Amino acid sequence: MKILVLGAGVVGVTGAWYLACAGHDVTVIERRDAAGMETSFANGGQIAAGHAEPWAKPSVVPKILGWLGREDAPLLFRPRADWAQWKWGLRFLYECMPGRFERHSRTLAGLAGYSLACLRALRAELGLRYDQLERGILQFATSQRDFDALAHHAEAMRAIGMQSEVKSAAACLELEPALRHSNDRVVGGVYCPKDESGDACRFTQELTQRAQSHGVRFRFDTAIEALEREGDKVKAVRLHGKESAAADVYVVSLGSYSPRLLRPLGISIPVYPLKGYSITLPLGPADAAAAPTVSLTDEAYKIVISRLGNRLRAAGTAELAGYDTSINAVRCAAIARRIRDLFPGLGGITTVENWSGLRPATPNNVPVIGRSRLRNLFLNTGHGTLGWTLACGSGSLLADLISGRRLAVDFPVT
Repeated sequence: MKILVLGAGVVGVTGAWYLACAGHDVTVIERRDAAGMETSFANGGQIAAGHAEPWAKPSVVPKILGWLGREDAPLLFRPRADWAQWKWGLRFLYECMPGRFERHSRTLAGLAGYSLACLRALRAELGLRYDQLERGILQFATSQRDFDALAHHAEAMRAIGMQSEVKSAAACLELEPALRHSNDRVVGGVYCPKDESGDACRFTQELTQRAQSHGVRFRFDTAIEALEREGDKVKAVRLHGKESAAADVYVVSLGSYSPRLLRPLGISIPVYPLKGYSITLPLGPADAAAAPTVSLTDEAYKIVISRLGNRLRAAGTAELAGYDTSINAVRCAAIARRIRDLFPGLGGITTVENWSGLRPATPNNVPVIGRSRLRNLFLNTGHGTLGWTLACGSGSLLADLISGRRLAVDFPVT
């Protein structure tokens, strides 16, 4: 079949790859001049199969109350005259109920494990290089209360198949010696040895090159105006400049912008943009020993940290602020302060690249994958903070679904 994939982020490109491998004629349409230039551009770098769980969980509710009014809070709600924002926020609170959290954690764990296997197979097959490290992810705590909660949570997650190891302070410092000099003492953590890290943008662009060699066409610098409907299916995609493109099947992978494209068709999906921030520090030869090589999650500040070759990436925070992509210097400065507190040896680095992007989040973190109300329109969006983690598995699942094959993993497709 002739398939149009809308969006060339990590989710769109992986979907296009697996569809092409299934024998389809695939074209990707992207408004930017290259792949991976929006939400995939400077994320935290973690492929967190062992930590793939919803943000919406019972323990986060009291924390939200404490974060209200704090400009540097990990989760910041900026009220707007936007019903979609309020509806998403209320549904998020509902999804924090214990039974729902456990169900969604099980769903995400299954897809994340499958996605990691797909990524490794793809990397081996194509020889992809994207500053990847296979050293696991260490989620560390700097307070006894947080450590106790992490250890208790790890035990509960083992019951649904998410394997992690509780580590003492000494074991954490042995895993990542760069934390030995932290101004905030590490008291323990949870380690997922099978997790990985890497540059999502570089992966996306490398896979784009392989996909082009495999016959996938990419139309960059091409803005999508609307989907044109005819009866119970999509007839064409209307592009900027009154041009249109037609296919047998259409796949929407536009991240946070997916709801805007779907709404005129009467299709509603529970996706809302969560703005996140990252900083990237260039590492010189003298900085190498002071910077971590194990990917880290700082439980106190909800920051993820990944070594990407000669760079250190730190990302975190979430704002419900609509489609505003402007950079809040206060929030970036808070991340930078925490990095210098954890790794004092990096305090001499003055050049820092700040970035913000919109994560396409569902209230329960489970992405929207499957067929829409229109019989030739499919969705692959809403991956939130787990886009890099779930991309390969989602693309493979989508290709199975469109090709009429048995799904390789149990997932509640639409």
